[in-house]
Amino acid sequence: MGLTSPRRSSLTDQVIAQLRTQITAGEWPVGSRIPTEPELVEQLGVARNTVREAVRALANNGLLDIRQGSGTYVAATSELAGVMQRRFAGARPRHVSELRSALEAQAARLAAVRRTETEMAQLELLLRRREEAWESGDAAAFVDADATLHLSVATASHNEVLTAIYADLGEVVRTTLRSKVGDVLLPAKYLDHARMVAAIRAGDAATAAEEAGRHAYGCMPEPTLSGG
Repeated sequence: MGLTSPRRSSLTDQVIAQLRTQITAGEWPVGSRIPTEPELVEQLGVARNTVREAVRALANNGLLDIRQGSGTYVAATSELAGVMQRRFAGARPRHVSELRSALEAQAARLAAVRRTETEMAQLELLLRRREEAWESGDAAAFVDADATLHLSVATASHNEVLTAIYADLGEVVRTTLRSKVGDVLLPAKYLDHARMVAAIRAGDAATAAEEAGRHAYGCMPEPTLSGG
């Protein structure tokens, strides 16, 4: 077994760390294309092979998605998120909704008694953005606004484990929501989140949990009926 150059390995690890930081900090959001290989070489001041190795490593970990002829895109915000996305990509929508219901209900229950005034103001702002996205008819913006609101509720729960798990399930949740919403926003698909946010503001943990828990099922695609 041959020895590899420690210097090169260390440099590759440093590039991996820098790229990972860009991703986890949200500088490169999920779904966005990262700079091209020549651009990264110029920005980082390293050799092309070093950049290539770092990108390949992050792709293997599930953070990046290399698409031949198109570029490299952010697939997840953490290694665990990447694993979850691959593992549950083909999961039944109902099963995802059942998990969402449990997590979101508990997050809202805790947020109602633990949230700060700053977090409450953020939730109300996000609720308005969600409603504005719906009124604009932009399905992609609505999905993003809805997912961001629920993640912020999880953050306001002040339960680090719950928040981390929910964040790592983020793309799985968004995929399920996209399948329900589709490309056209129809009145029948709208779920009012104002009561959930109001309950969190009032410190009504039971109502907040009830509202949050049932929303997940409203985001579930209708079952397909088969004959027989």
